[in-house]
Amino acid sequence: MGFFVMIRGVSMVKATRLVLLCVSVLWVVPKECAGESDFSRNSPSSSSSSSPPLSQRPSSVNVGALFTYDSFIGRAAKLAFKAAMDDVNADQTVLKGVKLNIVFQDSNCSGFIGTMGALELMETQVVAAIGPQSSGIAHMISHVANELHVPLLSFGATDPTLSSLQYPYFIRTTQNDYFQMYAVTDFLSYKGWRQVIAIFVDDECGRNGISVLGDALAKKRMRISYKAAITPGADTSSIRDLLVAVNLMESRVFVVHVNPDSGLNVFSEAKSLGMMGSGYVWIATDWLPTAIDSMEADDSLKAMDLLQGVVAFRHYTAESSMKRWFMERWKKLRHSYDGFNSYGLYAYDSVWLVARSLDVFFRENNEVTFSNDANLHKTNSSSIQLSALSVFNEGEKLLEIILGMNHTGVTGLTKFDSERNRVNPAYEVLNIEGTGPRRVGYWSNHSGLSVVPPETLYSKPPNTSTANQRLYDIIWPGEVTKPPRGWVFPNNGEPLKIVVPNRVSYRDYVSKDKNPPGVRGYCIDVFEAAIELLPYPVPRTYVLYGDGKRNPSYDNLINAVVANTYDVAVGDITIVTNRTRVVDFTQPFIESGLVVVAPVKEAKSSPWAFLKPFTIEMWAVTGAFFLFVGAIVWILEHRFNHEFRGPPRRQLITIFWFSFSTMFFSHRENTVSSLGRMVLIIWLFVVLIINSSYTASLTSILTIQQLTSRIEGIDSLIASNEPIGVQDGTFARNYLINELNISPSRIVPLRDEEQYLSALQLGPNKLGGVAAIVDELPYIEVLLTNSNCKFRTVGQEFTRTGWGFAFQRDSPLAVDMSTAILQLSEEGELEKIHRKWLNYKHECSMQISNSENSELSLKSFWGLFLICGITCFMALTVFFWRVFWQYQRLLPDSGGDEERAREASETSRSGRGLRAPSFKELIKVVDKREAEIKEMLKQKKLNTSQSGAGSSHSQHSDIP
Repeated sequence: MGFFVMIRGVSMVKATRLVLLCVSVLWVVPKECAGESDFSRNSPSSSSSSSPPLSQRPSSVNVGALFTYDSFIGRAAKLAFKAAMDDVNADQTVLKGVKLNIVFQDSNCSGFIGTMGALELMETQVVAAIGPQSSGIAHMISHVANELHVPLLSFGATDPTLSSLQYPYFIRTTQNDYFQMYAVTDFLSYKGWRQVIAIFVDDECGRNGISVLGDALAKKRMRISYKAAITPGADTSSIRDLLVAVNLMESRVFVVHVNPDSGLNVFSEAKSLGMMGSGYVWIATDWLPTAIDSMEADDSLKAMDLLQGVVAFRHYTAESSMKRWFMERWKKLRHSYDGFNSYGLYAYDSVWLVARSLDVFFRENNEVTFSNDANLHKTNSSSIQLSALSVFNEGEKLLEIILGMNHTGVTGLTKFDSERNRVNPAYEVLNIEGTGPRRVGYWSNHSGLSVVPPETLYSKPPNTSTANQRLYDIIWPGEVTKPPRGWVFPNNGEPLKIVVPNRVSYRDYVSKDKNPPGVRGYCIDVFEAAIELLPYPVPRTYVLYGDGKRNPSYDNLINAVVANTYDVAVGDITIVTNRTRVVDFTQPFIESGLVVVAPVKEAKSSPWAFLKPFTIEMWAVTGAFFLFVGAIVWILEHRFNHEFRGPPRRQLITIFWFSFSTMFFSHRENTVSSLGRMVLIIWLFVVLIINSSYTASLTSILTIQQLTSRIEGIDSLIASNEPIGVQDGTFARNYLINELNISPSRIVPLRDEEQYLSALQLGPNKLGGVAAIVDELPYIEVLLTNSNCKFRTVGQEFTRTGWGFAFQRDSPLAVDMSTAILQLSEEGELEKIHRKWLNYKHECSMQISNSENSELSLKSFWGLFLICGITCFMALTVFFWRVFWQYQRLLPDSGGDEERAREASETSRSGRGLRAPSFKELIKVVDKREAEIKEMLKQKKLNTSQSGAGSSHSQHSDIP
């Protein structure tokens, strides 16, 4: 889909010479693969005719154009090239004094003829080549461009692999299909479809584009379920056979990546097969808008009848005054808009890109010179005259200039990134309805899907989050607005193959049945109820798995689903990590988890049972607080209350008696001080709570039957070396070995409930006996009720999981079934099914009571003790502050000078200095009655007043 720009046209050689020239290409390519440098190996061996001065520009330069004239893209490109050449030559600001010549060469939609045309163009010493429009031809002639150092600009070759380092002289002036496939992926993810069928032409462009699509889908856990390849040039019969085959498959989402000239045949055959109706999704790449835009009005209307509801992607070019001017120019060239497509815009800009690059090239005083390739001269002995091909000496310089260009054309900004792709790739998302396509949004690698033009988002930070994606409503095939489900059950006559474990134990969950459908049980009823809620029929058949003599391995059953032997596994299948890695589970329909079951016996009554309500710490703290509060109350009441006075022995007995008598609220001592009453009120409240709790706990211990077991839970079971029973075929064995590191020799597989009961009754010391059984909760519920509650679970449930139905990876039915199971749960149907199959005859407590758990600990009462302690501290603080204040008041005051002198004299005679108040005197003050202290303070105050009066009388007597 491209074209070459050359200096002059060259007529086609004879057919025999074309064959030889094609062989020459195969000779040139292997030399590149041999590891020789693409840039240094073609150094000029001899200079061409004398070069013009640096200040002198050539009068003309030739640019070659190679494309298929008779094609949608070629017809638009030819007009665009001629218009661009005229505009460049008429513009005096570009290539001053240099005329741009474009020489056209028809590739005739043939890789062979296109390659020969490219070689003929190279013989004319072209400085650049524009084309081809075909990715297949581009792969071949890119080797020629590498050898001759001629930049190759393609406006139509979209194959992602052409951007590889293998083709350094290839420049894509249109968008890379790499970005288009990511746009398709984002659209599929936006609509929630997980599987697609890719229909593509089996050439370089088709294969490599679909390969990128597969990689993009894989990053989002999506996939191409089938690749339907169409032979290039295939007739309608072949296309019809291929569509018949894909219509038998599950997916109804088709991505069509073909050529614009023959792609409509796919939709024509699809419509004849009834594949363009409701339930189908058709997504076409940019080839479809190209074909529609290039059609005449009458043909376009006929095509619309085939394409109703199709979603397509088209290269996005921002609206601008330059683009509008070009559209008016196009209308004058064609006398209508018919035949216009986006590739015409890229073709027009490609010519201008070459022209502006040559202008920069000449401004830097570069010359256009050619030289002979020494490697090609080695073929002079052959009839193929490859020596006529010349190397463009300044090709690398021109290539560098082109890649560094930054200008705006009719397609918008023309600028290349580090991988030689155009920056800011964007596409329009079109929905074909009525008489033409309707734009429903845009896609860009900057912001993903949006309903605003991409250029308005480039100034904002990139945001491709799921919440940011948005498109307008789409009309789907069949004129429906609701997005199709995107898949159906295959129309190949094969129903859904459902594998069911053939259990020999716990048969109420799932088991074999003589009546159709051949299976029965709780799990089967849940599955059937969920199937009935689906809005479409599900043909199905059940297949039993196992010999019926022992429970089958559930891991092997899951592996059979993974191996595509079965479509889904239905039964009591536990959802565990290793299984979720290989299959898709539905929403759990019943909770499950591993528990430990052990023999239990009635706990014997103990003469010390009255101590069990409290823990040791609780008893110790309670006793300490009784003594502490008794001592506090004694201190606070000692000065006020005669009942708290007397000899030391009597006072000590009073403290103990008062402390513990408050337990029964039988203390006979009255409290008279305000602080003592405050402390006693708080303490009596604490005692009330402790007494009530003790009474309730003791009543429970003495009246409720207590069961005990040697095994306390999974931790004690791991620490022992006793045998452990597990159900045969379940995941419990692997879990105990791999996750809990229990020796396999300790694991005893048990077949059914009878073996469970027998092994528990035998115990760990007898052959075949076990200390405990580890199994899932739903099974244990049945076991305990059927054993008349002789056994109990010990400890807590140590795994949390559930049972679900296992589908093949990425099966869309798994999502619908999960929704149906949630609906059953919300409507109460799951509970009804549970009561139907699991209505136990004996209801018994699942777990034995733990005596340690029934003991009341300190953590339940520390708040009360804290409040009491704070109250006591505050009361003591106030009490001692008052005592210290009284003590300070009782200290003797310092008298007059005579008194101080007398005291000093007495002190001097006694040989002692002044001393501070003694601690002994302070204790005496504390021990005195409050009444005595008040009397002493009153007497001191009286003495002080009398002493003051006498001193005043003496002073008056001494006056002369």
